[in-house]
Amino acid sequence: MGYEQRVKKEALRWSKSLDKRSTILHRTSKQFQTKINKKIPDRIHSIVTESIRTMIKAAMTSSEYIRPVEVDPKWSFQEREEKVKQLLKDYKWTASIEGAGTGVGGLWLGMVDFPLLLSIKMKFLFDAAQIYGLNIHSYEERAYLLHVFMLAYSSDAARGEIKERLIHWDETPIDQKHVDWQTLQVEYRDTLDFMKILQLVPGFGAVVGYVANRRLLEQLGETTIQSCRLRLI
Repeated sequence: MGYEQRVKKEALRWSKSLDKRSTILHRTSKQFQTKINKKIPDRIHSIVTESIRTMIKAAMTSSEYIRPVEVDPKWSFQEREEKVKQLLKDYKWTASIEGAGTGVGGLWLGMVDFPLLLSIKMKFLFDAAQIYGLNIHSYEERAYLLHVFMLAYSSDAARGEIKERLIHWDETPIDQKHVDWQTLQVEYRDTLDFMKILQLVPGFGAVVGYVANRRLLEQLGETTIQSCRLRLI
């Protein structure tokens, strides 16, 4: 079996797994997380909301997340994926160090982590898209990337609709390829789970920030790779 056939099967299995309801443990942690979110200072919620609003604007209208990435048109799909996986390792390391650094400072320095981590995630997403051969200067492709981002951090309730939109992206009229920033904001905010809250504790937060940021990059990397496989193969 060739490489593309094998990874396409992996992507199809991954796609089906998204239709399954989260585990009891995950749902319970979500309920606890919701209670925690209500106790988070409004200042932090404001920073998250404004960070996402700024991120969407930058992703759709500017070149903030675009940097030169070496791409050879002759690369096979397998070679492209090897480059993306190496890229993910590099970004996971960057995110981990950033999380550890901001975690040292407790609440106020920890708040800086949210916009910084968002920027790291978006830069990875745009770099990976270039390696896969997507035209990141196109409005449609930028909207596609934001939907990949949404899928990576979506809840059970939102996941199905976002996945279906991504699967049928190329058949969807351009006027329907809009980004619901409010949904994105809520879904992403709810990923600020207990580990990220612990990151705001001085000293102890450094270890938590290192682990949590690495995990969140892995989550985005997996979603990016599998989504691109389903679309491009």
